[in-house]
Amino acid sequence: MTNLAVIAHEGKTLGGGLDELRTELAARGQSSPMWFQVPKSKHVPKAVRKALKRGADLVIIWGGDGSVQRCIDTLAGTSVPLAILPAGTGNLFATNLNIPKSVPEAVEVALRGFERTIDLGRVNGEHFGVMMGIGLDADMIKDADGGLKDALGRLAYVWTGARSIKAARFQARVDVDDKRFFKGSAGCVLIGNMGQLTGGIEVFPDSRPDDGLLDVGVITADSLLDWSRALGRTAVGQATSSPFVEITRGKRIDIRTDRRLLYEIDGGDREKTKRLKVRTKAGAIRIKVP
Repeated sequence: MTNLAVIAHEGKTLGGGLDELRTELAARGQSSPMWFQVPKSKHVPKAVRKALKRGADLVIIWGGDGSVQRCIDTLAGTSVPLAILPAGTGNLFATNLNIPKSVPEAVEVALRGFERTIDLGRVNGEHFGVMMGIGLDADMIKDADGGLKDALGRLAYVWTGARSIKAARFQARVDVDDKRFFKGSAGCVLIGNMGQLTGGIEVFPDSRPDDGLLDVGVITADSLLDWSRALGRTAVGQATSSPFVEITRGKRIDIRTDRRLLYEIDGGDREKTKRLKVRTKAGAIRIKVP
């Protein structure tokens, strides 16, 4: 029998909540899994380490992208697969892997789904599954407070970002696989392991999480109108045709900026820095998928 560990963010909801999760697990022969409830995503790594120490051979994470990111960062490089119950606001990691957003279906995938080995990105020592960014992208995430995010979802980021486009610009140098890719003024640099954002928008339409590569995008738009044009092209899958977007792919990305800036990993903001060292980690984790 699978030695199952459930790690649940108490503040996240899906369907009938954790009671429904317990019921669905019991119906499939898992009435007494290891159970860890945490009040914030920052406590997830400790719970994962405890589960591994107790012999877990499958980890289920109940939460949003922040909880998932903390979980994959801890599980990366192990042989223990991760199953996701997408109980957050965005759930971009789950969406990109077609993990269903209902408790019964997600539990079915967790216990009887296929194990897919995928790549991860690693930036300044921390793994990410979907995307990371520096500049306006991170500013929007930081400024969208909890209440606004609860009310508007990911649109809260657009609301806050529209107020600070000019102030967010910075000078950047971006090297990809030891060659200079970009030098100049930018509003945002994005690096993706997966391509899809909220609403089905494909930032990197050709991105795959198992090709050993990361996608790199630099957005040079400097006004709300130019940003709107760039996003419009992106929404219809034509980001590469925008004069305000430059895209490439690689395994090693180094970013230097002229001042310390916030950056974000899978929707969670991190402390300011002037330098990012990003690497792909091929086949770093096993995920249960449909």
